Amino acid sequence: MPDVDLDGQWAVADAFLAAARTGDFERLIAVLDPDVMVRSDGGVARPELVSLVRGATAVAGQAMAFRRFAESATRVLVNGVPGGVAWAADGTPFAVVALTVRGAKVVAIDVLADPDRLAQLDLTVVAS
Repeated sequence: MPDVDLDGQWAVADAFLAAARTGDFERLIAVLDPDVMVRSDGGVARPELVSLVRGATAVAGQAMAFRRFAESATRVLVNGVPGGVAWAADGTPFAVVALTVRGAKVVAIDVLADPDRLAQLDLTVVAS
């Protein structure tokens, strides 16, 4: 369960995105729970993005690798938790990301990067 206070969740999510955008590894570690988990689904089209990553150091490293997408991310509520849409250079959605925050730390990150499933979402209301 995420924290009840949505404003507090957004503060942590925004700190995570800001650290990812600037490539600040230490700030990323500071907002991640030590046992944080990233579940990523790239589908058939992006099998390299189907993964499960655990631990703050590994997750922060992964965030650094994808920081160019954090630069273009649009804040959006995803299934009731803070998140965002990361955009590809051509303006299409690259991924939808949801951040579960508990105890002022990101405890889980869910990434939908499957182009087939993304195409089924109406993201025009959050287009950058």
